[in-house]
Amino acid sequence: MRATRDELPILFGEAPATIRGADWGELRSMIVSLPAGTDLGLLLQGLPNDQCPCPHWGYLIKGRIRITYADGEEFLRAGDLYYWHSWHTGVVEEDVEFVEFSPPAELDVVLDHVKRIAAAQAT
Repeated sequence: MRATRDELPILFGEAPATIRGADWGELRSMIVSLPAGTDLGLLLQGLPNDQCPCPHWGYLIKGRIRITYADGEEFLRAGDLYYWHSWHTGVVEEDVEFVEFSPPAELDVVLDHVKRIAAAQAT
């Protein structure tokens, strides 16, 4: 399977904050774009520990993001390959774009929650 960014359906958001993706095999394959200043913690409030319970594997194409876990944090820059284990949050320090793979069932719980929070903030 293959797809360009524009061929993938938008799962969430609109420019400049979008998640595009599709389920391929056992994983959801996504391209995520987020602007500097995005605090993922605000969108995760209300989930257990106010953190993302879904693991993610990916590659940061551009930008810089700080990921925080209960036991510390890490900074990722363009060119980094990553694994974010369950129970994390993050802050985008420079506009980011990354390719990410996640288990769909676990990710759907997070995306459904984020959509509800975003809709409430928009009103």
